[in-house]
Amino acid sequence: MSQGTADWRSQVDAVDAALVDGWQSGFPVAERPFEAVAADVGVDETAALERVQRLYDQGIFRRFGPVLNPPVIGSSTLAAVKAPVDRFDEVAAVINEYDQVNHNYARDHEWNMWFVVTAASKERRDAILAEIEERTGCAVLVLPMLTDFYIDLEFPVVNTDRFARESLAETDVAATTISERAAADLTDLDRRILLEVQEGFPLTATPYRDVAEAVDAPVADVLDSVERLLADGCIKRIGCVVNHLATGFDANCMVVWDLPDEDLDERGVEVGRLPYVTLCYHRPRRPDQAWPYNLFTMIHGREQEAVDTKIDELAGEYLPYDHERLYSTETLKQTGARYEDLVDDGDDG
Repeated sequence: MSQGTADWRSQVDAVDAALVDGWQSGFPVAERPFEAVAADVGVDETAALERVQRLYDQGIFRRFGPVLNPPVIGSSTLAAVKAPVDRFDEVAAVINEYDQVNHNYARDHEWNMWFVVTAASKERRDAILAEIEERTGCAVLVLPMLTDFYIDLEFPVVNTDRFARESLAETDVAATTISERAAADLTDLDRRILLEVQEGFPLTATPYRDVAEAVDAPVADVLDSVERLLADGCIKRIGCVVNHLATGFDANCMVVWDLPDEDLDERGVEVGRLPYVTLCYHRPRRPDQAWPYNLFTMIHGREQEAVDTKIDELAGEYLPYDHERLYSTETLKQTGARYEDLVDDGDDG
Protein backbone atom coordinates (compact mmCIF):
# COMPACT_ATOMS: atom_id res chain seq x y z
CA MET A 1 0.00 0.00 0.00
CA SER A 2 1.37 3.39 -0.92
CA GLN A 3 2.11 5.90 1.80
CA GLY A 4 0.40 9.26 1.98
CA THR A 5 -2.33 8.53 -0.56
CA ALA A 6 -6.10 8.25 -0.38
CA ASP A 7 -6.00 4.59 -1.53
CA TRP A 8 -6.32 3.24 1.99
CA ARG A 9 -9.67 4.95 2.60
CA SER A 10 -11.42 2.88 -0.06
CA GLN A 11 -10.40 -0.26 1.83
CA VAL A 12 -12.31 0.53 5.03
CA ASP A 13 -16.04 0.53 5.70
CA ALA A 14 -17.94 2.01 8.64
CA VAL A 15 -17.10 -0.90 10.95
CA ASP A 16 -13.42 -0.70 10.04
CA ALA A 17 -13.52 3.05 10.69
CA ALA A 18 -14.97 2.43 14.15
CA LEU A 19 -12.08 0.05 14.87
CA VAL A 20 -9.42 2.37 13.48
CA ASP A 21 -10.55 5.53 15.24
CA GLY A 22 -12.21 3.98 18.29
CA TRP A 23 -9.75 1.33 19.46
CA GLN A 24 -6.34 2.98 19.38
CA SER A 25 -6.55 2.73 23.19
CA GLY A 26 -8.84 1.35 25.84
CA PHE A 27 -8.52 -2.26 24.69
CA PRO A 28 -10.14 -4.38 27.41
CA VAL A 29 -8.01 -6.19 29.97
CA ALA A 30 -10.13 -9.34 30.03
CA GLU A 31 -9.84 -12.99 28.99
CA ARG A 32 -11.91 -12.45 25.81
CA PRO A 33 -11.36 -8.77 25.03
CA PHE A 34 -12.69 -8.92 21.48
CA GLU A 35 -16.18 -9.61 22.82
CA ALA A 36 -16.36 -5.99 24.09
CA VAL A 37 -14.71 -4.62 20.95
CA ALA A 38 -17.16 -6.54 18.75
CA ALA A 39 -20.18 -5.30 20.71
CA ASP A 40 -18.96 -1.73 20.35
CA VAL A 41 -18.61 -1.86 16.55
CA GLY A 42 -21.69 -4.03 15.93
CA VAL A 43 -20.22 -7.34 14.76
CA ASP A 44 -19.47 -10.67 16.40
CA GLU A 45 -16.18 -11.56 18.09
CA THR A 46 -14.79 -13.56 15.17
CA ALA A 47 -15.57 -10.80 12.68
CA ALA A 48 -13.94 -8.14 14.88
CA LEU A 49 -10.77 -10.23 15.19
CA GLU A 50 -10.68 -10.90 11.43
CA ARG A 51 -11.10 -7.20 10.67
CA VAL A 52 -8.22 -6.20 12.95
CA GLN A 53 -6.08 -8.86 11.26
CA ARG A 54 -7.02 -7.56 7.81
CA LEU A 55 -6.33 -3.93 8.75
CA TYR A 56 -2.94 -5.05 10.04
CA ASP A 57 -2.22 -7.01 6.86
CA GLN A 58 -3.16 -3.95 4.78
CA GLY A 59 -0.72 -1.80 6.74
CA ILE A 60 -3.35 0.48 8.28
CA PHE A 61 -2.43 -0.91 11.70
CA ARG A 62 1.30 -1.37 12.28
CA ARG A 63 0.97 -3.32 15.50
CA PHE A 64 -1.61 -4.53 18.02
CA GLY A 65 -1.25 -4.51 21.79
CA PRO A 66 0.46 -2.35 24.40
CA VAL A 67 2.40 0.83 23.76
CA LEU A 68 5.24 0.72 26.28
CA ASN A 69 6.58 3.82 28.03
CA PRO A 70 10.39 3.51 27.81
CA PRO A 71 11.34 6.41 30.14
CA VAL A 72 9.34 4.77 32.94
CA ILE A 73 10.44 1.19 32.32
CA GLY A 74 14.14 1.77 31.68
CA SER A 75 16.25 4.41 29.98
CA SER A 76 15.57 6.00 26.63
CA THR A 77 16.94 8.88 24.60
CA LEU A 78 16.53 10.65 21.31
CA ALA A 79 19.80 10.91 19.41
CA ALA A 80 21.04 12.27 16.09
CA VAL A 81 24.07 12.12 13.82
CA LYS A 82 25.31 14.06 10.82
CA ALA A 83 25.56 11.18 8.38
CA PRO A 84 27.70 12.00 5.32
CA VAL A 85 25.59 11.83 2.17
CA ASP A 86 27.89 9.28 0.55
CA ARG A 87 27.73 7.06 3.67
CA PHE A 88 24.11 7.68 4.65
CA ASP A 89 22.87 4.14 3.97
CA GLU A 90 25.92 2.64 5.64
CA VAL A 91 25.40 4.70 8.81
CA ALA A 92 21.68 3.89 8.85
CA ALA A 93 22.44 0.17 8.55
CA VAL A 94 24.77 0.27 11.56
CA ILE A 95 22.26 2.17 13.71
CA ASN A 96 19.29 0.03 12.65
CA GLU A 97 21.23 -3.13 13.47
CA TYR A 98 20.57 -2.54 17.18
CA ASP A 99 17.31 -4.01 18.47
CA GLN A 100 17.31 -1.19 21.03
CA VAL A 101 16.91 1.37 18.22
CA ASN A 102 13.16 1.44 17.74
CA HIS A 103 12.77 4.57 15.60
CA ASN A 104 15.06 6.09 13.00
CA TYR A 105 14.11 8.93 10.65
CA ALA A 106 15.89 10.97 8.03
CA ARG A 107 15.26 14.69 8.51
CA ASP A 108 16.06 17.68 6.34
CA HIS A 109 18.70 19.24 8.59
CA GLU A 110 22.45 19.23 9.17
CA TRP A 111 21.71 16.63 11.87
CA ASN A 112 20.05 14.42 9.28
CA MET A 113 19.46 11.10 11.03
CA TRP A 114 17.37 10.94 14.21
CA PHE A 115 16.85 7.78 16.22
CA VAL A 116 15.65 6.55 19.61
CA VAL A 117 17.65 4.17 21.79
CA THR A 118 15.80 2.29 24.53
CA ALA A 119 17.42 -0.05 27.03
CA ALA A 120 16.83 -1.57 30.44
CA SER A 121 19.41 0.71 32.06
CA LYS A 122 21.20 4.00 31.41
CA GLU A 123 24.50 2.15 31.38
CA ARG A 124 23.39 -0.17 28.58
CA ARG A 125 21.83 2.74 26.67
CA ASP A 126 25.02 4.78 26.85
CA ALA A 127 27.14 1.80 25.83
CA ILE A 128 25.04 1.41 22.68
CA LEU A 129 25.42 5.11 21.87
CA ALA A 130 29.20 4.84 22.34
CA GLU A 131 29.31 1.82 20.03
CA ILE A 132 27.33 3.67 17.37
CA GLU A 133 29.67 6.63 17.59
CA GLU A 134 32.74 4.40 17.29
CA ARG A 135 31.38 2.22 14.47
CA THR A 136 30.01 5.06 12.34
CA GLY A 137 32.67 7.66 13.06
CA CYS A 138 29.84 10.17 13.57
CA ALA A 139 29.50 12.25 16.72
CA VAL A 140 26.17 11.49 18.42
CA LEU A 141 23.90 14.26 19.71
CA VAL A 142 22.28 12.76 22.84
CA LEU A 143 19.01 14.37 23.91
CA PRO A 144 17.18 12.49 26.69
CA MET A 145 13.72 13.70 27.60
CA LEU A 146 13.72 15.81 30.76
CA THR A 147 10.07 16.86 30.95
CA ASP A 148 7.09 15.32 29.19
CA PHE A 149 4.51 18.05 28.59
CA TYR A 150 2.38 16.09 26.16
CA ILE A 151 2.89 12.91 24.13
CA ASP A 152 -0.06 11.30 22.38
CA LEU A 153 0.00 9.83 18.89
CA GLU A 154 -3.57 8.65 19.26
CA PHE A 155 -5.80 10.66 16.93
CA PRO A 156 -8.56 9.95 14.38
CA VAL A 157 -7.45 9.31 10.81
CA VAL A 158 -10.65 8.27 9.02
CA ASN A 159 -11.41 11.86 8.09
CA THR A 160 -10.29 14.67 5.83
CA ASP A 161 -8.30 16.53 8.49
CA ARG A 162 -5.25 18.33 7.12
CA PHE A 163 -3.42 17.96 10.46
CA ALA A 164 -3.90 15.90 13.61
CA ARG A 165 -7.05 16.63 15.63
CA GLU A 166 -8.07 19.51 13.39
CA SER A 167 -11.59 19.47 14.85
CA LEU A 168 -10.61 19.55 18.56
CA ALA A 169 -10.24 22.68 20.69
CA GLU A 170 -7.89 21.50 23.47
CA THR A 171 -6.19 18.46 24.98
CA ASP A 172 -5.39 17.66 28.61
CA VAL A 173 -1.81 18.28 29.76
CA ALA A 174 0.24 17.40 32.81
CA ALA A 175 3.97 18.14 32.94
CA THR A 176 5.94 15.08 34.10
CA THR A 177 9.62 15.11 35.05
CA ILE A 178 11.47 12.20 33.43
CA SER A 179 14.37 10.31 34.98
CA GLU A 180 17.13 8.75 32.87
CA ARG A 181 16.96 5.72 35.12
CA ALA A 182 14.13 3.23 35.48
CA ALA A 183 11.55 4.48 37.93
CA ALA A 184 9.12 1.56 37.85
CA ASP A 185 8.85 -0.92 40.70
CA LEU A 186 8.57 -4.09 38.63
CA THR A 187 7.88 -7.56 39.94
CA ASP A 188 9.47 -10.57 38.27
CA LEU A 189 6.14 -11.30 36.56
CA ASP A 190 5.89 -7.69 35.37
CA ARG A 191 9.31 -8.02 33.74
CA ARG A 192 8.47 -11.29 32.05
CA ILE A 193 5.23 -9.87 30.70
CA LEU A 194 6.83 -6.67 29.39
CA LEU A 195 9.53 -8.66 27.61
CA GLU A 196 6.91 -11.01 26.14
CA VAL A 197 4.59 -8.27 24.82
CA GLN A 198 7.15 -5.72 23.62
CA GLU A 199 6.42 -6.68 20.00
CA GLY A 200 2.67 -6.71 20.62
CA PHE A 201 -0.03 -9.13 21.64
CA PRO A 202 -0.81 -12.30 19.72
CA LEU A 203 -3.77 -11.49 17.51
CA THR A 204 -6.16 -14.10 18.89
CA ALA A 205 -9.45 -14.15 20.77
CA THR A 206 -7.54 -14.80 24.01
CA PRO A 207 -4.33 -12.72 23.86
CA TYR A 208 -3.89 -12.47 27.64
CA ARG A 209 -4.27 -16.21 28.07
CA ASP A 210 -1.68 -16.72 25.34
CA VAL A 211 0.69 -14.35 27.14
CA ALA A 212 0.04 -16.17 30.41
CA GLU A 213 1.02 -19.47 28.81
CA ALA A 214 4.18 -17.90 27.38
CA VAL A 215 5.32 -16.55 30.76
CA ASP A 216 4.08 -19.60 32.69
CA ALA A 217 1.68 -17.72 34.98
CA PRO A 218 -2.04 -17.88 35.78
CA VAL A 219 -4.10 -15.68 33.44
CA ALA A 220 -5.65 -13.89 36.44
CA ASP A 221 -2.18 -12.84 37.60
CA VAL A 222 -1.31 -11.61 34.10
CA LEU A 223 -4.50 -9.53 33.93
CA ASP A 224 -3.72 -8.03 37.35
CA SER A 225 -0.15 -7.25 36.28
CA VAL A 226 -1.25 -5.56 33.05
CA GLU A 227 -3.76 -3.43 34.97
CA ARG A 228 -1.01 -2.40 37.37
CA LEU A 229 1.44 -1.64 34.54
CA LEU A 230 -1.18 0.59 32.95
CA ALA A 231 -1.87 2.39 36.22
CA ASP A 232 1.85 2.91 36.87
CA GLY A 233 2.47 4.29 33.38
CA CYS A 234 4.75 1.47 32.19
CA ILE A 235 2.14 0.78 29.52
CA LYS A 236 0.78 3.98 28.00
CA ARG A 237 -2.19 2.42 26.23
CA ILE A 238 -3.40 -0.84 24.77
CA GLY A 239 -5.02 -0.97 21.37
CA CYS A 240 -4.43 -0.89 17.63
CA VAL A 241 -1.45 1.28 16.70
CA VAL A 242 -2.28 3.17 13.51
CA ASN A 243 0.24 3.60 10.73
CA HIS A 244 -0.04 7.36 10.31
CA LEU A 245 2.08 7.38 7.17
CA ALA A 246 -0.14 4.82 5.48
CA THR A 247 -3.26 6.79 6.41
CA GLY A 248 -1.94 9.96 4.83
CA PHE A 249 -0.30 11.77 7.76
CA ASP A 250 3.11 11.96 6.11
CA ALA A 251 3.82 15.70 6.32
CA ASN A 252 5.29 15.42 9.80
CA CYS A 253 7.52 18.07 11.30
CA MET A 254 9.63 18.17 14.45
CA VAL A 255 10.06 21.80 15.48
CA VAL A 256 12.83 22.67 17.94
CA TRP A 257 12.71 25.90 19.95
CA ASP A 258 15.21 27.97 21.93
CA LEU A 259 13.20 29.11 24.96
CA PRO A 260 14.44 31.10 27.94
CA ASP A 261 14.73 28.55 30.75
CA GLU A 262 12.42 30.56 32.98
CA ASP A 263 9.61 30.36 30.38
CA LEU A 264 9.97 26.68 29.58
CA ASP A 265 7.46 25.05 31.93
CA GLU A 266 4.69 27.60 31.43
CA ARG A 267 5.07 27.63 27.66
CA GLY A 268 5.42 23.86 27.48
CA VAL A 269 2.12 23.28 29.24
CA GLU A 270 0.40 25.97 27.18
CA VAL A 271 1.60 24.54 23.88
CA GLY A 272 0.94 20.95 24.95
CA ARG A 273 -2.75 21.81 25.28
CA LEU A 274 -2.98 22.64 21.59
CA PRO A 275 -4.61 19.63 19.91
CA TYR A 276 -2.50 19.80 16.76
CA VAL A 277 0.69 19.47 18.85
CA THR A 278 1.06 15.70 19.11
CA LEU A 279 4.35 15.75 21.06
CA CYS A 280 5.74 18.41 23.37
CA TYR A 281 8.74 17.87 25.62
CA HIS A 282 11.86 19.40 27.15
CA ARG A 283 15.29 18.08 26.14
CA PRO A 284 18.70 19.49 27.08
CA ARG A 285 20.65 22.04 25.11
CA ARG A 286 24.07 20.88 23.89
CA PRO A 287 26.06 24.10 23.39
CA ASP A 288 29.30 22.15 22.87
CA GLN A 289 27.66 20.65 19.77
CA ALA A 290 26.04 23.92 18.66
CA TRP A 291 22.57 22.70 19.68
CA PRO A 292 20.75 25.56 21.48
CA TYR A 293 17.22 24.12 21.49
CA ASN A 294 15.40 22.96 24.62
CA LEU A 295 11.74 22.51 23.60
CA PHE A 296 10.59 19.98 21.01
CA THR A 297 7.16 19.91 19.41
CA MET A 298 5.76 17.60 16.76
CA ILE A 299 2.94 18.24 14.34
CA HIS A 300 1.47 15.47 12.18
CA GLY A 301 -0.35 16.44 9.03
CA ARG A 302 -1.42 15.37 5.57
CA GLU A 303 -0.39 18.61 3.90
CA GLN A 304 2.92 20.40 4.45
CA GLU A 305 1.27 23.74 3.79
CA ALA A 306 -1.25 23.11 6.58
CA VAL A 307 1.52 21.98 8.95
CA ASP A 308 3.59 25.07 8.14
CA THR A 309 0.55 27.25 8.86
CA LYS A 310 0.18 25.69 12.31
CA ILE A 311 3.91 26.17 12.98
CA ASP A 312 3.55 29.82 11.98
CA GLU A 313 0.66 30.03 14.46
CA LEU A 314 2.83 28.48 17.17
CA ALA A 315 5.63 30.95 16.52
CA GLY A 316 3.35 33.95 16.24
CA GLU A 317 0.97 33.35 19.15
CA TYR A 318 2.69 31.01 21.62
CA LEU A 319 6.43 30.62 21.04
CA PRO A 320 8.02 33.85 19.77
CA TYR A 321 11.52 32.37 19.86
CA ASP A 322 14.19 31.12 17.49
CA HIS A 323 13.27 27.75 16.04
CA GLU A 324 14.00 25.29 13.27
CA ARG A 325 11.69 22.97 11.33
CA LEU A 326 12.93 19.43 10.77
CA TYR A 327 10.62 17.59 8.40
CA SER A 328 10.96 13.84 8.25
CA THR A 329 11.91 12.75 4.74
CA GLU A 330 12.20 8.99 5.18
CA THR A 331 11.35 6.34 7.75
CA LEU A 332 14.51 4.28 8.23
CA LYS A 333 13.16 2.10 11.05
CA GLN A 334 9.99 2.02 13.13
CA THR A 335 9.19 -0.61 15.74
CA GLY A 336 7.99 -0.75 19.32
CA ALA A 337 10.47 -0.32 22.17
CA ARG A 338 12.69 -3.39 22.53
CA TYR A 339 14.53 -4.68 25.60
CA GLU A 340 17.15 -7.40 26.03
CA ASP A 341 16.19 -7.68 29.68
CA LEU A 342 14.64 -5.60 32.43
CA VAL A 343 16.41 -4.85 35.68
CA ASP A 344 15.75 -2.98 38.88
CA ASP A 345 16.98 0.61 38.97
CA GLY A 346 20.58 0.50 40.16
CA ASP A 347 21.25 -3.15 39.28
CA ASP A 348 23.86 -2.08 36.73
CA GLY A 349 25.83 0.04 39.14
